Amino acid sequence: MTKTPDLARNQRVTGSEREKLSGELLKRYQKGASIREICAETGYSIGRVRRLLVDAGVEFRGRGGTHGRARKKVE
Repeated sequence: MTKTPDLARNQRVTGSEREKLSGELLKRYQKGASIREICAETGYSIGRVRRLLVDAGVEFRGRGGTHGRARKKVE
């Protein structure tokens, strides 16, 4: 994976650098990394990662858990 730039808390990323960063995060997300995993790898906030993924045109996956799957019966 490409190293992402270290950004200060309120540091803005614009132009081609933002496009490049969004594309890199999109690749990680499409390979199966969760938003929280991307945050841990990059040190970015969840809000920043989500915004960059939206900029990249991501189609978000559903949330984890048992949604849509049969639950096991506990006896």
